Amino acid sequence: MTATDRSLELITTAAQAAADKLAHDVIAYDVSDVLSITDAFLVASAPNDRQVKSIVDEIEERLSKELGAKPVRREGDREARWILLDYIDIVVHVQHSEERVFYALERLWKDCPEIELPADATATRGKAEEHAKLQAEEDAADFGELR
Repeated sequence: MTATDRSLELITTAAQAAADKLAHDVIAYDVSDVLSITDAFLVASAPNDRQVKSIVDEIEERLSKELGAKPVRREGDREARWILLDYIDIVVHVQHSEERVFYALERLWKDCPEIELPADATATRGKAEEHAKLQAEEDAADFGELR
C-alpha cells in the first residue's frame, strides 16, 4: 500500500507552506505500509517557539484555503515545542529544534519511503545544523565580549 494521491497533495502543500515560513529540515515519510491510522508524516523544525507556531499556522491556513482540509486534532500549542496537526490522511509534526534532535523521529521512520517534496522544502535540509553553528559562533563571540 502507498500513500493516496490526496495524502501526497496534502503533504506537498504542507511542506511548501513550512518552507515558506523558513522551517528547517522538512522531510516526509510514507508510513502507510506500517500504520493503518495515517498515510504519511511530515516533519519540520524551527529554532524558536514563535517560529514553530508561525509554521503551524501557515500550514493550517494553506491546507484549509487551497485544499479544504482542516485538522481533526491540534496538540502542543501551549508550549509550542512540538505541535502536531492530525489530518487523518497525514500527520504534521513541527518541532522546536531541540525536541527534533532529542526525539529523532527520522530514526523511527527511516525504513519508510521518503516522499518527494517541492524544491523549496528539500532546500531546507541541513538548515538546523547551519543555524546551530551560527548560534554557537554568536554565543562564543558574546562570551568573549563579556570577558
